[in-house]
Amino acid sequence: MKMIKGVLFVFAGLFFLITLISLLIPSRIVITRATTVHADSVNLFNEISDLKNWNHWHPVFKNDPAAIHFSPVTNQINSTAEWKALGKINRLIITEVKYPYVKIALQQAGQNDIENILSLLPVHEQGNLQVQWMSVTKLNWYPWEKFGGIFIEKMSGGGYESALSSLKDYIETH
Repeated sequence: MKMIKGVLFVFAGLFFLITLISLLIPSRIVITRATTVHADSVNLFNEISDLKNWNHWHPVFKNDPAAIHFSPVTNQINSTAEWKALGKINRLIITEVKYPYVKIALQQAGQNDIENILSLLPVHEQGNLQVQWMSVTKLNWYPWEKFGGIFIEKMSGGGYESALSSLKDYIETH
C-alpha cells in the first residue's frame, strides 16, 4: 500500500510539474510565410480573395476540385468552401475582405479555429508584391495541447510554402 501511494504521489507531482511548465508555453502559435510575385495587385488580390479561384493554385483545392463545395458567393464575408479530409469536414470561411488583406477562418471538426490572413505588401522592385500568409492557432491550456503546439510550425509550414509557391507560378504564367 505504501508503494502504491508513493507511485501515485510521484505521478501526481509529475503531472503538476508538466502542467506548470506548459503554462509557460504561449497559447497562440503564429506561422508566417511569404513569397514575392511579379503581378498586378488587382489580379493577385482577386486570386486570394475569391475561394473559387483557389482551385487554380492551392494544392488541396487542385487535387480534388470536385470534392469541394462552395457557397453561392465565394468572394465576400461569410463565403465558404467545404471539403472532407481524413473523415472530417473542413471549412474555410471568409471573415474579412479589405484590400490589401483577406482574413479566413479554417474550421476543422474537433479543433480550434485557425485564423489565416493573406496580405499583399509592396516591395521595392516595380511590379512585384509580397504575398504573406499568416496563420494564427489558439491553443487551449491543456498540457498535451501546448506541447503539441511546439510541432505545429513543422507540420503545417511546408503546406503554406507550397501554396504560396503554386500561387506565384500560377499568377506569373497567366
